[in-house]
Amino acid sequence: MHPLSIVFLIIGVPAAVLLLYVFVRGSGGLRRYVITRIGLTIPMIFILASLVFLVLRIIPGDPVTSSLGPKGSPELKARLRAELGLEDPLIVQYGRFLGDVVTLDFGRSLVGGQRRIVDEMGERFPATLELVIPGTILALGIGLLFGTYAAAHRRRAPDYALRMYGVVIYSMPIFWLGLLFQLVFAVKLGWFPVAGRIDAVIGTTVERTTNMLLVDTLISGNWAAFRSVLRHLVLPAVTLGLILSGVFLRLTRINVIETLQQDYVTAARARGIRERVVVYRHALKNAMIPVITLIGLQVAILLAGAVLTETVFAWPGMGRYLVERISVRDYTAVQSVITMFALFVALISLFVDILYSLLDPRVRY
Repeated sequence: MHPLSIVFLIIGVPAAVLLLYVFVRGSGGLRRYVITRIGLTIPMIFILASLVFLVLRIIPGDPVTSSLGPKGSPELKARLRAELGLEDPLIVQYGRFLGDVVTLDFGRSLVGGQRRIVDEMGERFPATLELVIPGTILALGIGLLFGTYAAAHRRRAPDYALRMYGVVIYSMPIFWLGLLFQLVFAVKLGWFPVAGRIDAVIGTTVERTTNMLLVDTLISGNWAAFRSVLRHLVLPAVTLGLILSGVFLRLTRINVIETLQQDYVTAARARGIRERVVVYRHALKNAMIPVITLIGLQVAILLAGAVLTETVFAWPGMGRYLVERISVRDYTAVQSVITMFALFVALISLFVDILYSLLDPRVRY
């Protein structure tokens, strides 16, 4: 099975189970809400993809010149442009592009050997997913824990310190934090590798099934490769997770403070329930609904942050691939990557909205 298909199965199966539950067990209002959200998601993807298609053809640059260099003869350039379909009318190119989007077959790259873009994304997208998932888990863990702790100690020293952390870490440039971690933990202390995804020699021993190396090394029992992948993953994942933890911390703190002022919390305290139980079991549970919504909104920021993180740490993911293709004006690859990002963000946002509607019935009406 193609690695990209495996990735979509990982994302699509939970979404399919949730949709099945909605249409089998959900109320009429819930079903109408979900159908409306699906109906809004599809045109949003096509609008974004169309904007990318037009912008790439307006900005200066030529993939043929980037591929052949300045020494390519006019005859060779003309022939290559014809082979790549760049001489066709814009409406024809647009129709071909929409057909590729519908079939998820994005054609071939304009430069670099003209490989199938699906194959290139099958190598790169799992790497980005392997970086984004632990980064998200770290951001949520820090944000929820510290945000709740700050709310429980409102207007005291821990609250002021954690609020300051949230502001500073979220406003910090992600590439600067990545370079700082490289300098301290890789160059000075030597605890982690400076860049890359796995040691070059060990990487040749990995049997790649999903192209998510942590998963592949676990499946094959290649523990030396697993340790190498884990050591390479720590610095970029921590960089990405720390940057996003600030916004989760602040949102959690605000919502827990509001929840702690509700009558049922006062009643729980009056019954003698321990403060820790009141805060972490009752208040945090009810404050999670806005945080869940924010997760869907932060997916786009995660992918944007992954572009910078992958560039700093030479991580061979979709973000670095996008930067490489933009530099050579590879229209097909760039519009395919951004369309894939849009599809991924739209699916995650749809999943979060459905989950939100299950947790909070008010949004269905």
